[in-house]
Amino acid sequence: MDQVKLTIDKREVVVPKGTTILKAADSIGIHIPTLCYFELKGMNITNKPGGCRICVVEVEGRRNLAPACVTEVMEGMVVKTNSVRVYNARRTVLELILSDHPSDCLVCAKSGECELQDLAIRFGVREIPFQGEMSTYQLETSSSIIRDNNKCIMCRRCELVCNEFQTVGALSAVDRGFQAVVTTAFNQKMSHSPCTFCGQCVAVCPVGALTEVDNTPRVIRAIANEKKTVVVQVAPAVRVALGEEFGMKPGSIVTGKLTTALRELGFDYVFDTDWSADLTIMEEGTELIDRLTRHLNGDKTVKLPLLTSCCPAWVNFFEHNFPDLKEIPSTAKSPQQMFGAIAKTYFADKIGVKREDLVVVSVMPCLAKKYECAREEFIIDGNPDVDFSITTRELAHLIKQANLDFETLEETPFDSPLGESTGAGVIFGTTGGVIEAACRTAVEILTEKPLDRIDFVELRGLEGIRSATIDVNGFPLKIGIAHGLSNARKLLEQIQKGESDFHAIEVMACPGGCINGGGQPLNHGNAEIIKARWEAIYQVDKNLPIRKSHENQSVQTLYKEFLGEPCGHKAHELLHTHYFDKQKVIEIKVD
Repeated sequence: MDQVKLTIDKREVVVPKGTTILKAADSIGIHIPTLCYFELKGMNITNKPGGCRICVVEVEGRRNLAPACVTEVMEGMVVKTNSVRVYNARRTVLELILSDHPSDCLVCAKSGECELQDLAIRFGVREIPFQGEMSTYQLETSSSIIRDNNKCIMCRRCELVCNEFQTVGALSAVDRGFQAVVTTAFNQKMSHSPCTFCGQCVAVCPVGALTEVDNTPRVIRAIANEKKTVVVQVAPAVRVALGEEFGMKPGSIVTGKLTTALRELGFDYVFDTDWSADLTIMEEGTELIDRLTRHLNGDKTVKLPLLTSCCPAWVNFFEHNFPDLKEIPSTAKSPQQMFGAIAKTYFADKIGVKREDLVVVSVMPCLAKKYECAREEFIIDGNPDVDFSITTRELAHLIKQANLDFETLEETPFDSPLGESTGAGVIFGTTGGVIEAACRTAVEILTEKPLDRIDFVELRGLEGIRSATIDVNGFPLKIGIAHGLSNARKLLEQIQKGESDFHAIEVMACPGGCINGGGQPLNHGNAEIIKARWEAIYQVDKNLPIRKSHENQSVQTLYKEFLGEPCGHKAHELLHTHYFDKQKVIEIKVD
């Protein structure tokens, strides 16, 4: 590869041809401020619109200042990133952006984590010299996401992840000049758009234009209500990310401290979504075994490949984009919803509490889980199976509000009976984990002998699309895995064309899976953080004494006492669902 030598702030640097000034400076530890630039490291997705001009630098021999994020280096180039001219230009650009930005930092959801706020502090902006018209847009609140376009700075990061990485197409820049804004088609509500509520737009928004719906006040009111019994379930990915909010290194496993914190917050019972992940495998694994058995017996009506159904953003995606394939996914509910259904029937009966007096709260790495709670099929007589879902970030805020010193908390276990889980349940938190958990059970049952190995390492990894073949008594079980909805789209299009030979496919909407969900601590595209969480998930799995879902004795007791058999009548009634055609045809009438 051709190399280019240049000078940045009197320091020589040699970088590959095609490198931008921004990346060249970063390679020698020179930080250039940015707003519109964003990179999903390790995933070949980079936002380089060059629109905000915060990153401008001075290039010798060039009359105008150059945006460092899009200007490629040249041999012999001399760059200044810290001249008075550069400083004045950046400050002026920042002041112009702030002149059309609300000054409600004290009550903004992104206060303290806002990149625009950080720049204002860095440049010492204490007043706005430019006064004029302010943008005015109506605040929009869905079940998961709050959209405040008054705070949009047109960095277009959300457009990048929505269109390029997720291929959802819910957000796009419209209009020009002062009227320019990122919004939905025809400025329709998010709930009326193809939005899947994956929350990746929220995760990359540098300001408060896109934020999650905060359910913590509702949770606090429920806990304070003496007439209510409040239980909480915790998703597997939360325990390997929450510590980051308290200064702990990425991938720190904080399970025991997490359960203690939830008890200190006032929850009556602290349970584990890993338990219902094991339950999910009992249902989804039984579905897979049934379809494979009928397929091997020559049944031409069998729908293959079986698609996993744990991720609500992914479910929403295929309902919007591939409704012709809605008979293929597993009908099993997600672990969150299975937990709610069992908690408000089996567990409520056990403790003698009426359904309407039992409040189920979930702690999830995901914004789509808020949307999932509100789906009509999961609400019985006005009472949802899961009442409120809060993100990992929201839980961290609750812990801080309660003045708990998280790092010094003692470690305590989950409560029984909905807190006992296996290693198969915890690996649900990462890409490849759901299908590996299913294989641990399905292969053992199909072969009628103990597994030679528990770790199906061929299913692991962080590549966007992966495949593996597992031998089942001579039958080659072909598995596909995708994370990120653009990758899911590729596999679904193959199915539509009849080009897929997979028997089962796992899909997760977010890059990396739940460990990088839209509600996790912000990682700013740092792939090393995602990798650390990924490694921690498998470490938790490795450390558990039981690692196969069908060996979870608490789940087996549930079937004996309440459900009957997996995929039986009562299990179908409580633990399975159906899907809808959400494609919309927009008719534009021209007079």
